[in-house]
Amino acid sequence: MSNKSWLFVPAIAVLVGCASAAPPPPREAAAPAAPPKTYSRDPYPSTYRAYPGVLTAIVGGTVFDGEGRRIDNGIVILADGVVRAVGGADTPIPDGATRIDARGKWVTPGVIDIHSHLGDYPSPAVEAHQDGNEVTGPVHPDVWAEHSVWPQDPGFTRALMNGGVTSLEILPGSANLFGGRSVVLKNVPARTVQQMKFPGAPYGLKMACGENPKRVYGSRNQMPGSRMGNIALDRATWARAVEYKRRWDKYERDGGEPPARDIGMDTLRGVLAGEILVQNHCYRADEMANVIDMAKEFGYKVAAFHHAVEAYKIADLLRDNHICAAMWADWYGFKMEAYDGIEENIPLVHKAGGCAIVHSDDPNGIQRLYQEAAKAQAAGRRIGIDVPDEVVWTWLSSNPARALGIDARTGSLRPGKMADVVLWNGNPLSVYTRPERVWVDGALMYDANDPRRRPVTDFELGQPGEGDVK
Repeated sequence: MSNKSWLFVPAIAVLVGCASAAPPPPREAAAPAAPPKTYSRDPYPSTYRAYPGVLTAIVGGTVFDGEGRRIDNGIVILADGVVRAVGGADTPIPDGATRIDARGKWVTPGVIDIHSHLGDYPSPAVEAHQDGNEVTGPVHPDVWAEHSVWPQDPGFTRALMNGGVTSLEILPGSANLFGGRSVVLKNVPARTVQQMKFPGAPYGLKMACGENPKRVYGSRNQMPGSRMGNIALDRATWARAVEYKRRWDKYERDGGEPPARDIGMDTLRGVLAGEILVQNHCYRADEMANVIDMAKEFGYKVAAFHHAVEAYKIADLLRDNHICAAMWADWYGFKMEAYDGIEENIPLVHKAGGCAIVHSDDPNGIQRLYQEAAKAQAAGRRIGIDVPDEVVWTWLSSNPARALGIDARTGSLRPGKMADVVLWNGNPLSVYTRPERVWVDGALMYDANDPRRRPVTDFELGQPGEGDVK
């Protein structure tokens, strides 16, 4: 991260003239410089730099563009870190391009996992590495997930090689009502989290409702110990945030003595200003509806409900409020609030016109999100909802990009977007398929056929791809 130095040069006034000269007219006071917006300024900005790539043409594959379009015998051109062209067999291929024969294979945007704890709950999964929850109180918007991310977590490279995951959101855990800020990462090897941070991606705020907060803190004989306690403490916190924002807005408009700084309230002010996106852990339909009402009361918006096993019950409400649902294909029934889940949840939300997303919340599940999407597709077909393969891919790319506020830059194979691309050795909605090559910003990060392009960590020494192991 680069350091910035500021040079302050005093202004020197030189008065020239005789004593009888008329005094200069009075000067208007200069307007005070606007202070930085504390809620949106990133004191730890991304130092991400794209790895160098080469001009590449992926030729002859079946292309899912991530926005619901399929191109047979397609061509995808990558150059200067972005997608340069996508089209049929007649698409011009620039001179000097490295040609990749994709006949009999599939090409898609990289998978985006909107719900991951990699780096915060890394492998090896020992107590010393459990850094995703600040369980010293139910309200902790002051903590930031990025301050716990360990870039050496081998889960990152496994997600890249086995799952074709090119971007992911790292969230705090769900023990707290306000769990803290999330961070969006590009899935690249790095020494620091700043080198992985998706440049310019909005921050998220992790919130949680339901059993987790009331169980964790109710068991300590403190609030919240019930669902109504969850909402009461949420509302009290948002009321303080609204007042905090009012004081800071007034100061930035009128000047004067600045209000006392509160790191947690900075985050909530950013949410109220629409610059930080709420990612809300919530299972039950009634609780999601309560949160929607609360968001309207205090003037913020939920970007996505996560897990959302009962989203199918209120799919129209989610659609009408432009809220995405990040869901599992068939992970439910493991606790009471997850008991009313159904395998058709994802296709039902999609059929209603909602924003359906497949997410992991698991270091193993993140390696098979494409298979989870296929399971949800099959469940839909069994009840007469036949979602085409190329449309299913929106659940893995453009929809999560939308909920993360990065859809203008990634999530589909649209010219000008980041060249985050996966070449699959078969139909990616088949259990027999694996990633063959993965590009991030047009740089080839993984090649199943080249041991030198199989990234590993210090905890996987001796695995294929380490040194000259074949």
